[in-house]
Amino acid sequence: MHIVIMGCGRVGAALAQTLEQQGHTVAVVDRDPTAFRRLGSGFGGRRVTGVGFDQDTLREAGIEDAGAFAAVSSGDNSNIIAARVAREMFGIENVAARIYDPRRAEVYQRLGIPTVATVRWTADQMLRRLLPSGAEPLWTDPSGGVQLAEVYTSPAWIGHKVSRLQEETGVRVAFLTRLGEAILPTSQTVLQEGDLVHVMMRTDEIAKVEEAFTEGPEEGGH
Repeated sequence: MHIVIMGCGRVGAALAQTLEQQGHTVAVVDRDPTAFRRLGSGFGGRRVTGVGFDQDTLREAGIEDAGAFAAVSSGDNSNIIAARVAREMFGIENVAARIYDPRRAEVYQRLGIPTVATVRWTADQMLRRLLPSGAEPLWTDPSGGVQLAEVYTSPAWIGHKVSRLQEETGVRVAFLTRLGEAILPTSQTVLQEGDLVHVMMRTDEIAKVEEAFTEGPEEGGH
């Protein structure tokens, strides 16, 4: 996958290096050409000098062929504008914006832009939103038989009840993260866009659960 990153500070540089090591092609955009020094001489991706929400700059970075976009500059407004341009002008589905002011995060979430607040930022969280897939283990019981994990959930599940998700996949939904807040679902809770689903499941059924979450609900089900 080709991934465009706006911002070449410590976060952007680390993200770019990690993604390249995973086999992705990467372009990094920054208005300060000296910032690219953080990437090191071994970085093989593109270095594009310019404003990250300028459409011509994004095109130079290969946004039209990109599968994901990360806005991790030092400015909240720049990050969210760039993320919206990537989503709305270029149709990039996997976007994420780094936000310094957590009070703004909920507003941006409502715009459909996944945000990562600096106070709880980790490279793993940003990667999780750019490259959603599989299950990310959070806790395993001492015997190794049961696991709590955040599982990538296909958009096909949006609008369906948590109870149906549990019935078709055989998991227990422990909690959801919605707009940055943890909520305990009831039998009537409906999955919304942007929800992160945390489930309890048997360790030996992870592959089956991942497949069911990725494929979406069974046809003809209720």
